[in-house]
Amino acid sequence: MADITIHRTHTLGLPAARKVAFAWAEQAEAEFGMDCTCEEGKTADLLTFKRSGVTGTLNVTKTEFNLEAKLGFLMSAFKEKIEAEIVKNLDALLAAKPVVKAAAKKVAAKKKVA
Repeated sequence: MADITIHRTHTLGLPAARKVAFAWAEQAEAEFGMDCTCEEGKTADLLTFKRSGVTGTLNVTKTEFNLEAKLGFLMSAFKEKIEAEIVKNLDALLAAKPVVKAAAKKVAAKKKVA
């Protein structure tokens, strides 16, 4: 199995970081058919994503995003492309200050309270 690990620091605080994570999940669901759920906590959120051949988590704190993904055998052949796309999408969301609220609402509706 191939692993993808992406670490990003930020200065957004947890509420704004949560919105970025929800927007990322919305993109992952729309573009890649991922099934995303979020468990909100007091100091961190855990966003879980999966689809055939890919499982992973995005741990969100007030200062960090830590994404870990495991790729199945067939998907591992596309590791570099998948990793580049994740990095591009996450970095674009972190660079954009206003986050679309609709994305946050859709994923929030699917969340599980921790």
